[in-house]
Amino acid sequence: MTMRTTAVEVAGPHESRGDHGDDRERTERGDRTMRHFTIHHDGVTIPVSRGGRGRPLVLCPGLNSTQADLHELTELLRHDHDVVTFDLRGHGLASAADRYSFEAFLSDLVAVMAELERLDLPSAPLLVGYSLGADLAVRYASEHPDTVAGLVLIDGANPVPEPFITEADAAAFLTLWEKLATQQESLRGTVRQVLLTAQEILDLNVEIDVVRSGILHRYRKIDRPISMIMSTSMAGDSDEEPAPRLNQNWRAGVERLVREQPHIAAFWLDADHQLAFTHAPEIAEIIRSNKAQSAKPTP
Repeated sequence: MTMRTTAVEVAGPHESRGDHGDDRERTERGDRTMRHFTIHHDGVTIPVSRGGRGRPLVLCPGLNSTQADLHELTELLRHDHDVVTFDLRGHGLASAADRYSFEAFLSDLVAVMAELERLDLPSAPLLVGYSLGADLAVRYASEHPDTVAGLVLIDGANPVPEPFITEADAAAFLTLWEKLATQQESLRGTVRQVLLTAQEILDLNVEIDVVRSGILHRYRKIDRPISMIMSTSMAGDSDEEPAPRLNQNWRAGVERLVREQPHIAAFWLDADHQLAFTHAPEIAEIIRSNKAQSAKPTP
């Protein structure tokens, strides 16, 4: 699910940034230093922000969301973590691309993680992903398990029994995303812009369904702590279809995963898919209290 309609607190504009590795610093709120830099790869420019103190943490946004949208959650996490956030291609201050696919977005995350490895962090970061960002985190961790300390997956990476986008629902979702794309026109040129078309968003959701159909074997390759923070009503609380069916499918996917991988901790919030924006304090508290970092794999 990738709808985003709730207004969220917007971060201030970034400073101008130089080439890859050219960090520019500014001091915010007294002794807190923010670093902004860009990564160039695969023909796109990815803006990265880093700030806070404590254990390293990388926060990966999802489809149709930007690091500015996640500003409240990021600021809360920075009280206890050295937080790195970034924009995926075609989102926020990242440049547009000639292709938008799961693999292309994955390459953005890989590029960010490679740069952090070059910066020689004191320890492997906790990798936190929202929506599509959660799916990217699982794929990345399954292929690079030694580079992460653990995963926190926010309303994504769910091995749902049935696809989210069915042939019967595709037209309705396309209409919805066309309306959202029209609303996005007012955000062009800002830190919250999304450059993808409605058709590209639909195609990506169909691709994400395929990724999730085979995600269980990815989980089997990860030997790090994994926690899921999930919404009880990801499709909203309407009694009209398809919301009840989608919500049941969402819960069934998590239950399926936990049955197979009982070491995975699942936390449920009474919210819809926008929980990363609407329930940032609750999410930050779960992570901060170490509840989301203490679940250990069974021998």
